This record gives sequence, structure tokens and C-alpha cells, in this order.
Amino acid sequence: MSSSIWRLGPHQLDCSTPRCMAIVNVTPDSFYSGSRFDTTQLRAQLHALIAEGPDMLDVGGQSTRPGSPRLSPDEELSRVLPALKLARELAPNIPITVDTYSAQVARAALEAGADGINDISAGCLDPELLDVVAAHPSCGYVLMHMQGTPETMQDDPQYDDVVAEVRGFFASRLDELEQRGIVRARVVLDPGIGFGKRLEDNLSLIRHATGFHSLGRPLLYGVSRKGFIGKLDPSATDPILRLPGTLAVTYDLLEQGVMLHRVHDVAAARQVARVWEGIHSGAGLQTRGGLQV
Repeated sequence: MSSSIWRLGPHQLDCSTPRCMAIVNVTPDSFYSGSRFDTTQLRAQLHALIAEGPDMLDVGGQSTRPGSPRLSPDEELSRVLPALKLARELAPNIPITVDTYSAQVARAALEAGADGINDISAGCLDPELLDVVAAHPSCGYVLMHMQGTPETMQDDPQYDDVVAEVRGFFASRLDELEQRGIVRARVVLDPGIGFGKRLEDNLSLIRHATGFHSLGRPLLYGVSRKGFIGKLDPSATDPILRLPGTLAVTYDLLEQGVMLHRVHDVAAARQVARVWEGIHSGAGLQTRGGLQV
């Protein structure tokens, strides 16, 4: 099987072409207020999001912003399951992952129809989570790097060489997953921008994204409206102002062969991807009077 294929649920997602993972935050406290889904308007919000044409949905009920407290699994499930079931109803053919680091939540989500688990902790915060993933042979898995926990990750992160250290972490963890029966075709890699990273660490992981291709798995980057953009442009202290910066980083990552992008703004990200593809393939060119326009 090609190293660009991601197996999750009944799907084999071709990650050799740009793909948008749409964020569905059923939380009251995610860092970007525009990403929060209101339970009283959930159907309308999901319908509008799906109409923008995401390649997949990522449903989360636990905020992972810096300093966020951990919920009980029951509270997390009370948020996640209604959104997951409704998303499955409205988009029966779109892959759906659940953003959780709880084994209990992951198990219930997979039983309710999720195709994969997006785990910011790489199985380090709940030792049973990888057992759950291994027990579901069709479950896709996002393996992410994080230093610390959401409560502590931005207190004082330190690296000597962040790219080498994250790459080494991925290589070791991929081996461990295989030993547990989680084959590589089920796994994509997320370097964890903003998760226990300083500004210079985030920029290195973006600047040197090609350094992870040797691991042979698709890369998923989540840069959408994150704080490092506000540090680069002090006029964008509010996440609502960070869409242009997000799109600039997305284009740079596409140039480096990063095809999976976790985004708040699906339509905007898809336009960037189409323009990038058009520039590199020549597709979409029209002629007028014998001249290309």
C-alpha cells in the first residue's frame, strides 16, 4: 500500500493531494470563539460546514488550549457523542475522527461510528488508549507530539533540536504502535504546533517539514489561527485576525509536501489548495484571445 494512503474506518484517504480536516469544537472554551459549535444550533452549523466540502471532520469535546483543565470522560462524551452521531447522519461518507486522549471516550466514539482517533498525547496521558485503538483494526490514528500536558505544556518548553527530537519521537512511537498491532497505514503524524513549543520551535517545525517525510507517513499540520501567528504579527493578537497568516503558512506547507491540514476555515483552505494545485499543474488556465488569463 502506498505510503500516502491513510486507512481509517472503511476509507482509504489519498494524502498525496491536499486534504482539509474540518474542526468541530463542541466546547465552550476553545481558544478561537468562532470555532465553537453551539448545541442549540448544531444541525445548522454542521450542515453549513459540510457544505464547504471538507475531506473529513474532527470532533472534539475537550479543549486543548494551553492551560485547559481535563474533563471527566462522562462530560467529554456528553459533548462528543451527539455531535458525532449528527455528523455521521449528515455526512455518511466523510471520514470522522474524534479528538480525544481518553480511552473511555475513544472506545465509545468508535462504537458510535467514528473512523479514527486524533490523540494529542500519543497515548501518553491514558495508558489504555492505545489498547483501544489496537482493538479496532480499522481505526485510523493521528500520532501527535506534545511536550508536557495541556495544563503545563507552555510553562517552559525546551529543546536542543526540535526537528530531530520530534522526528526521533515519531520513529520510536511508530515502532511501538506496530508492536501493538497498529500498522503504519493507519497512522498519520502531527508535529504538534503550539503544543509545548516556543515560537522558534513552531517555526522550525514549519520551516523543516520535509525532515519528516523520511518516516514514510502522511503529515498533518494544525496551524489554524494559532498563537505563533499573533507573535509574528502583533496586530493579530485576537485569533479572529489570524486567517491571512494561517493561509500563508498553509501554502508554505503545501510547497513542502504537507497535504493534510486541520482547519477552522474550510472554504478558505480549499481555495488555497486549489490555487496551489493550479500553479503546479497548470490546471484551470483559461484563454482569451489566444492569451492565457
